[in-house]
Amino acid sequence: MSEALVLAASAGGISTITLNRPGALNALDRDLTLALRDAVFAAEQDQGVRCVVIRGGEHFMAGGDLKWFHERVRSSSAAENRIQFEAFIGEVHALIISLRRMPKPVIASVSGAAAGFGLSLMMACDLAIAADNAYFTLAYSLIGASPDGGSTFALPRIVGAKKAMEIALLGERFDAAAAERLGLVNRVVPAASLEAETLKLAARLAAGPTAVYGRTKALLNSSLNASLESQLQREAEAFAQCAAEPDFAEGIRAFIEKRKPQWRR
Repeated sequence: MSEALVLAASAGGISTITLNRPGALNALDRDLTLALRDAVFAAEQDQGVRCVVIRGGEHFMAGGDLKWFHERVRSSSAAENRIQFEAFIGEVHALIISLRRMPKPVIASVSGAAAGFGLSLMMACDLAIAADNAYFTLAYSLIGASPDGGSTFALPRIVGAKKAMEIALLGERFDAAAAERLGLVNRVVPAASLEAETLKLAARLAAGPTAVYGRTKALLNSSLNASLESQLQREAEAFAQCAAEPDFAEGIRAFIEKRKPQWRR
């Protein structure tokens, strides 16, 4: 019996989702896409999960599975290729949407390669912590393809238009220190400390006010294409929702009493 392509484990309000195709450097094919999408959806729906971690072991993800792509391309006509890859990318994008809409924080824990869709996946997560041995490349242009996975949406918003164009067109590899300077990752830690530092960050988030995090995440995501007026209205509505819930009163009371709050949600 073959081993699961994605391993999911929950403890202490943290769902850890591990990509499990180490022999292929976690390269993405349809089976891995569906397994990862299902794991992310399950974590999204699980009320006991307050934070999600996506990790890949020695390597995060080395992009798409080119051997799998090759098998499809050589056995299909141009018209068939267009149909099957459009359907495949649609499944990939359902995963990205699920990550972005999830009302709880998602952390990418990255070591080794984060290439192609691996970089897209990392950018779709809310926070990213990288080992000092991590390396990155968008790489799509190197195989004659344009980017997917929301990378053309996220990249210019994170690094700016000119740098995004450079990363996308040249496909050059850069290291974890450069990724941190560009704002693509939040923290870089020694490779030996990655698991412990990821858990520390995830535990901090899992102990926080999850509903508030969810509203904050939605506000930040909506701001990318909003006018000031519409964003102010969203902020007012979200704050009013918070004010009507027990965690708001608890947060204020805990501050006044100089103690840690006990969040319900």
